[in-house]
Amino acid sequence: MTAATAADHGPWVDIHAHAGCGFLGGLPADHRLAETFGTDRADERVPTAALGSLAAVNVSTVADLAVMGISDKGPGAIRHFEPGEAKRDHERQIRAVSQVLDRDDVHSVLSASDIVTAHTERKTGVFIGSEGGDFLDGDGTGLAQAYADGVRTITLVHYRVNELGDIQTEDEAHHGLTEFGTEVVAEMNRLGMIIDMAHATFATTADALSASKSPLMISHSHLASPGASHPRLLSEEHATMVAEAGGIIGAWPAGIAQSTFGDYIDEICRLIDLVGVDHVAIGTDLDGNYRPVLSEYDQFHDLARELTAKGLHSGEVDQVLGGNFIRVFEAVEQLAG
Repeated sequence: MTAATAADHGPWVDIHAHAGCGFLGGLPADHRLAETFGTDRADERVPTAALGSLAAVNVSTVADLAVMGISDKGPGAIRHFEPGEAKRDHERQIRAVSQVLDRDDVHSVLSASDIVTAHTERKTGVFIGSEGGDFLDGDGTGLAQAYADGVRTITLVHYRVNELGDIQTEDEAHHGLTEFGTEVVAEMNRLGMIIDMAHATFATTADALSASKSPLMISHSHLASPGASHPRLLSEEHATMVAEAGGIIGAWPAGIAQSTFGDYIDEICRLIDLVGVDHVAIGTDLDGNYRPVLSEYDQFHDLARELTAKGLHSGEVDQVLGGNFIRVFEAVEQLAG
């Protein structure tokens, strides 16, 4: 089977990624994070989305990057932010990831319709996200500036227990979404920003669903199973409650309870069987993932082929690979204000 071109299918979207580690842009070469992750390669990496015929990819900053490290428990905060540090580092990352938008072959995505335009023009659409709301530093007025900077998705929490809610990989501190987190949800609804509950606990996600008038997403995770459990994975109840509220779950090709590309296909199908084909998307976490079983954008053609072999028709494949995200984006925009 020959690889499909964009003309053969609807818009495909990677709903969560760090393509080329753009969050490293502007760091000195001897910075500990540059020594760990390398250099900013977003300008080279993002255009490879065309090899997978994608209409749009997410490029996310990492809001708690400056305080992150690896311990025996895995990724987490190893120190507190200095005053003003979270905001300053966010601004550095926004400047860095925004540079890729200056390319002639890239289309800036600020609305759902921009994804369709990028698809029509055969360009790669890029929408900016922030993984973590830490840059707000407890002040919701920073959301308006983030929106003005082109940020359209925010993962409320990441690997640091911040002011918004609890995370899956640390002990509970807030017992759900905080009062400030509730304010952030309301402001994101007003602005038309997509709320991402990846990394959030069940209770935090449930509280966000109660507070939001718009559908939410979990941009990158997959289901736990009796033989494969991890704090970052979802219970069936967790995934189902997001889907029942109109949201989506981005299937995550991490090497957590998966070791092959075939395992990933099986996990996508297991999600579809549980929540329905209308509520599954693809969030690769590209260049920020743990032992990924999908690491190149041209593998989106393999995704389409394998999902078709599993019995999905072309329209359903297009839903999972992009259409469901566009629907949620449109709903968030329509309910804004």
